[in-house]
Amino acid sequence: MNTYNINKGIGRTVEFKGLKAQYLFIFAGGLLGILILVMILYIAGTSSYICLFLGTGGASLIVWQTFSLNRKYGEYGLMKIGAKKRHPRCIICRKPVRRYLRSTAKSSIV
Repeated sequence: MNTYNINKGIGRTVEFKGLKAQYLFIFAGGLLGILILVMILYIAGTSSYICLFLGTGGASLIVWQTFSLNRKYGEYGLMKIGAKKRHPRCIICRKPVRRYLRSTAKSSIV
């Protein structure tokens, strides 16, 4: 029987077979979602071959995509991408310049 080390020490991130941090949740959630989908389709009366094809195809896609994202973006990559999407690319100023000059002149007098 094989034994796998999940955590390698205090203060280090969780790692399993090369997957780190948030990719483990994506991996487990994706596989659980595929399993539930196949179970619902099988109970609904869908052909066993279709369920088998969707289950193996979906699971292999989840595994391949998760390891690809882990290799491409690294441990904190998905959080960096999320932060980059929320950060504005540019600041738009639609007020005329003279309005800024007037408001600073009033505040300097007081």
